[in-house]
Amino acid sequence: MAYYNFKKIAVVPCAKDFTDIVLSKTQRKTPTVIHRHYKISRIRSFYMRKVKFTQSNFSEKLSQILLEFPKLEDIHPFYADLINVLYDKDHYKLALGQINTARHLIDNVAKDYVRLLKFGDSLYRCKQLKKAALGRMATIMRRQNQSLQYLEQVRQHLSRLPTIDPNTRTLLITGFPNVGKSSFINKITRADVEVQPYAFTTKSLYVGHTDYKYLRWQVVDTPGILDHPLEERNTIEMQAITALAHLRAIVLYFIDPSEQCGHTLSQQKALFDNIKPLFNNKPLMVVSNKCDVVARSELSEEKEAIFKEIEKELGMDIMQMSTVTETGVMDVKSTACDLLLQHRVEAKFRSKKVDGIQNRLHVTAPEARDHKERPAFIPEAALRKRQEKLNKMEEDEEDEENDEDVEGEGENVKSKKGKLKTERDIELELGDDYSIDLKKRYDLPEDQKYDVIPETWNGHNIADYIDPDIMEKLDALEKEEEARERAGFYDSDESEEDESYAEIKDLAHKIRYKKGQMKMDRILDHTKKSIMPRNTQAKKRGRSVSRLKREFENLGVDMTGTEDAHFTRTSRSQSKPATKRAKVEVEGRVRSVSRTPRDQSGVKDMAQAKKLKKIGNKARNKSFSAHGKAGESDRHIAVKKPKHLFAGKRKMGKTDRR
Repeated sequence: MAYYNFKKIAVVPCAKDFTDIVLSKTQRKTPTVIHRHYKISRIRSFYMRKVKFTQSNFSEKLSQILLEFPKLEDIHPFYADLINVLYDKDHYKLALGQINTARHLIDNVAKDYVRLLKFGDSLYRCKQLKKAALGRMATIMRRQNQSLQYLEQVRQHLSRLPTIDPNTRTLLITGFPNVGKSSFINKITRADVEVQPYAFTTKSLYVGHTDYKYLRWQVVDTPGILDHPLEERNTIEMQAITALAHLRAIVLYFIDPSEQCGHTLSQQKALFDNIKPLFNNKPLMVVSNKCDVVARSELSEEKEAIFKEIEKELGMDIMQMSTVTETGVMDVKSTACDLLLQHRVEAKFRSKKVDGIQNRLHVTAPEARDHKERPAFIPEAALRKRQEKLNKMEEDEEDEENDEDVEGEGENVKSKKGKLKTERDIELELGDDYSIDLKKRYDLPEDQKYDVIPETWNGHNIADYIDPDIMEKLDALEKEEEARERAGFYDSDESEEDESYAEIKDLAHKIRYKKGQMKMDRILDHTKKSIMPRNTQAKKRGRSVSRLKREFENLGVDMTGTEDAHFTRTSRSQSKPATKRAKVEVEGRVRSVSRTPRDQSGVKDMAQAKKLKKIGNKARNKSFSAHGKAGESDRHIAVKKPKHLFAGKRKMGKTDRR
């Protein structure tokens, strides 16, 4: 039996879109140019290809529709009846039958016109035959417009149907409208079913899932059923009847003893008797909802008699529940699941498969050979050890009973045998009067027990820095510091520092004041950002001949006889011949000596420069030799045929470009 995923059915286009899609694909996928001077066999094959391609496209798309839509004979009876209720089985089959007939008609039209095209004697005759063939195909599809639109509506509705597995463990909730069915499914599953205080809020089947005993259960919420004959029921009610008939489930029939649903308890009992034949092969539970409004003890005698009559027919008690206070909700769920599991196991036992399994199972019950008892052998040492252990446990219990009261808070509390009591034991004995102290047994001096010790500091573990000799080192360091202070190591002339610091502070204040003034001027004048002027004294010439002589004399150089020496820079006209740069020839080119060649700039070692030049040449040759060029300046086009690719856009005129 096939199972269908109705959400995967492709969209069914209308007749006009269907024809446009197929004809557009024919135009795109087949040749479009034909001339009358071609051979007649070529013209025939050209148009025959068009007709065959169009026919194959129509046939492929129609076959896909027929394949994707479910066949009522192949799917589960639950889905078959549901489709019959929702869409009318005859109308559904008629639409699919018309699509199938259209496919065969299109195939026959293509076959006939291909046979006629084989005898076409001119381009015009072949073209007219192709035109007639495609026109007849489009006419056939236009006549199927209503069927295609109907199937598209069915597809949209099928895609919105819940995914219900008819063979899995299912809880089926039914009853009159507005008795609390949707509220119950919202409580036990994650389904979000709309709940409103009026009838027929639920108009279709809703499915939720829950877990019980590590198994997955589906809970189906059906629309409310009204008590009238089967042929008078509407589509919404027939969905519930279909679910009741075909799902392998336990049925939970909800009743409302408070009668807030708008129907009396006797009417609810009549509906239960009316649809009870559908429950013959299914376990059944009756659940009384809204017990927070009216408890069973508050019911009148008539209602109580109806309850007892239902319990007598079922053979079990009616379960009480309230979805508002959630009283008894989980009890109803667990009881229903247990009943369904038991029913499924019994059904498997009644099937023929169990006989084949039971024939292979044999449970042995060993019997005594000579009716003698043969107890297990336990060595005497083991028995003795076990007895000693029992005696020791009895002594410990007596000691615990005779323990004295706690001597005081925070002290180590011991029993007579000297066993320490835990903080938990002391807390249980003293109650709220005792506060737990976990640091009182730290092996530290009393003034250090309660210090806060961080575990990490600056991303490092404190334990890595613990030094056992830290106190001795600290004492030695303090003595050394005292000795330095006595020797005046830290003494300094604070007055000089204070004076220099005051001067710097005063200068900084002046600078800030000047910058603030300049900023305000810039804002008022709408000018660009101003720059602090440099010191005008720094622009004066810093060096002179007399200063140069003085510095040399200080260095020990004899400067006598240099009074007429010419230390000043000569004029441009006088120094031109002397400073004219010498020329040198390098690799066949004349250049000035002072300028360093580009390939040697930054490289001091000549051997390294040659090596770098060699590597550069290799890289250049590798990149350009692949394209057959000498270098990056090679723009030569060896082949003249693709000249139009490099010559730019052609102007108006003749097109002979070669």
